[in-house]
Amino acid sequence: MEENELERQLNIHLDPEHLAGVYANFANVSFSDYEFTLTFARVDHEVDEGEVPGVVVTRVNVSPRFMQELMDAMADCWSKWQTREGIRNLPEPGAE
Repeated sequence: MEENELERQLNIHLDPEHLAGVYANFANVSFSDYEFTLTFARVDHEVDEGEVPGVVVTRVNVSPRFMQELMDAMADCWSKWQTREGIRNLPEPGAE
């Protein structure tokens, strides 16, 4: 195996204040010629009329190549989650 073919491992540091992450229940994706912008927000869906209040919790700009890799990773993860949930929700034998 050549040296440039060795598997590399990421060593990503996460500051304790970011460990919990942020909650979002709304996302918007926009794009330009050079990048995609993913905007995540927390929106109050319980408002009955008028404007729906919300606050942006984070915005991330990514390259088109990274966007494709992100979509592939999300599709793979979603498929694995659906399989796990499907197995978890199978009816018990003999239950009718």
